[in-house]
Amino acid sequence: MRMNAAAAGALSTVMAAGTVRAQQADPFIWLEDVESPRALEWVEAKNAATVAQLTRHPAYEPIFERTKEILDSDDRIPFPSILGNRLYNFWQDEENPRGVWRRTTWESYLSGEPDWETVLDIDALARAEDVPWAYGGASCLPPAFDRCLVRLSRGGADAVEVREFDARTRTFVEDGFRLPEAKQSVAWIDENTLLVATDYGPGTMSSSGYPRVAKVWRRGTALSSAAIAFEAGPEDMGIFVGAGRTATRRYQTVSHRVDFYNGALHVLDGGQLVKIDVPADADPSFFRDQLIVYLRSPWEVGGRTWEGGTLLSIDYDAFRSGSRDFAVVVDPGPRETIEGASTTEDYVLVSMLNNVRGELRRYRYVDGAWTYETVPAPEMGSIGVAATSPESNRYFFTYSGYTQPATLYLADTDGRVREVRRMPAMFDAAGLVVEQHEAASKDGTRIPYFIVHREGMAHDGNNPTLLYGYGGYQVSLLPNYPATIGKLWLEDGGVYVVANTRGGGEFGPSWHQAALGANRQRAHEDFIAVAQDLISRGITSPRRLGIMGGSQGGLFMGVAMTQHPELFNAAVIQVPLFDMLRFHKLPPGASWMAEYGNPDIPEQRAWIEKYSPYQAIKPGQKYPEAFIHTSTKDDRVHPGHARKAVARLEELGYPVLFYENTDGGHSAAANLKETAKRLALEYTYLTRKLKDEGVAPVN
Repeated sequence: MRMNAAAAGALSTVMAAGTVRAQQADPFIWLEDVESPRALEWVEAKNAATVAQLTRHPAYEPIFERTKEILDSDDRIPFPSILGNRLYNFWQDEENPRGVWRRTTWESYLSGEPDWETVLDIDALARAEDVPWAYGGASCLPPAFDRCLVRLSRGGADAVEVREFDARTRTFVEDGFRLPEAKQSVAWIDENTLLVATDYGPGTMSSSGYPRVAKVWRRGTALSSAAIAFEAGPEDMGIFVGAGRTATRRYQTVSHRVDFYNGALHVLDGGQLVKIDVPADADPSFFRDQLIVYLRSPWEVGGRTWEGGTLLSIDYDAFRSGSRDFAVVVDPGPRETIEGASTTEDYVLVSMLNNVRGELRRYRYVDGAWTYETVPAPEMGSIGVAATSPESNRYFFTYSGYTQPATLYLADTDGRVREVRRMPAMFDAAGLVVEQHEAASKDGTRIPYFIVHREGMAHDGNNPTLLYGYGGYQVSLLPNYPATIGKLWLEDGGVYVVANTRGGGEFGPSWHQAALGANRQRAHEDFIAVAQDLISRGITSPRRLGIMGGSQGGLFMGVAMTQHPELFNAAVIQVPLFDMLRFHKLPPGASWMAEYGNPDIPEQRAWIEKYSPYQAIKPGQKYPEAFIHTSTKDDRVHPGHARKAVARLEELGYPVLFYENTDGGHSAAANLKETAKRLALEYTYLTRKLKDEGVAPVN
């Protein structure tokens, strides 16, 4: 439809007025224009000021060198993935800061001194093409695994370019499949056919910035002419395609996500997509000929009600024929939850948490019932499956704790477990103690937290303490070996605390759901309760207490700092959400409304506005001098959040440090040298704020 001149002029006036109103309401909205010259000039100036200030501190150089030593260490475990009869690994070190994708044989890997063959050198590729490539993974076609779809991102962004790669010749396939840079997913159907969800042009991406159209693309044809397999609505989160296999079948899937937690899985069967008819918030998967379903909420089916958090199974063909006679794989107890599940040829491996302590179980389906045995592993730590294959019952798993380095184990086909490699100690853990305490939140809920400290620690409130939190998306914070924290913080007498607040997954779906939407403040109150408990026990004091968190955890820190500035003297706020009244306007923020609510709905805006840190910043407060960092290439949490937070704090006269990594994406891990610099800046800041003497307290 064409618009006449009068209508076009009227629309232009309305749009201009809207822009003026937005700028009046938010004078820093221009910082959301990620790579505008004005915004980048602002970033450069802030970076220079922060780097100049922190690198002058005498602690910076020693911290930087210790950090590089850890990150560059060849003693790290080369965690494998299993592709056919070979083991693959992606590795970064001082010589290869962007990394190499490499492989070896089983025999060589288990010898302890693997002979690695480089398959793809990302540093060499970046130099040859003059592009800051970061490796985003590869999907290889079974059973030979010699044709792969390699994902490459500029600077570590979520958007990737996809290229067909020949793993035999270790070269990209000339005139092979290739997809330009986009947020996308792709899966092999066969050697000459792909299932592709990508940006096909105007109208094919959702409001969250993800693909909403999937096509079947055949070699030698134009992608534009490929047949549409599935199309989601423009307001849905998007669709994601994948491929999988069990010991008995291969399959391709289209996951249609209405929002972050609700959607449906469709399986390509005989050229047609078949919807798996389970609850919208359930997670279906496959094991041999069984459909496995993880429930997040209660489900009434087959004449009974199954509770959220349960893992069920049923013969897939029987399910397709209408049967709903499910069997129970795992029914967790009140302090237990399923942290994850994976499969081998004949087993379902379930990572369990019992009061936030890990356990690995191996389940087998025999004569219509599931039985299990616990895999031998240490206690008081985190256990996870590292690599499996549906062609074998051999699998790798890992264990780590706050004071025990990560250890890789191999469970062989006969069930015997042996240690393959243990990471050497990266810090001096002698005399360190790990404890688990609980704090009472505002509504009386008991909130567990782990604390790592020196034996004989004085309870005089003078211990420099770093409190970490996340509190969202059913993400559990588990005991894990903190190499950099140990070396840069614990070894020098600091105390480290991890809060297991609601919003996480430590006690299953209900623990997460208790802090969704209108109840978000509960998670914030949980975090504050832990901080107050640390102070009341005499472990620390507001002068010596700092907080740290990233992404959703960055939002957590922003809320803590603005609601209770009297409790903290430092806040490391990493790649944060901050403006919660505009998060849904910045891609892919619209997909997170299932977690927080929709600011465009007045009732929901009201509860979000009560805690949104950006709007909460006001004059006359005793905010700690925060260190806020983000990444220019972060296309998961928009860098505008962090930038605007800094600008708003400075406008009101508050001191604040800012650093923006221009290469690294959301995890800021595309380049090890840059990662070492960022960590050194963070821990120099924490040293200055919490360990140095003579710094004025905040209360």
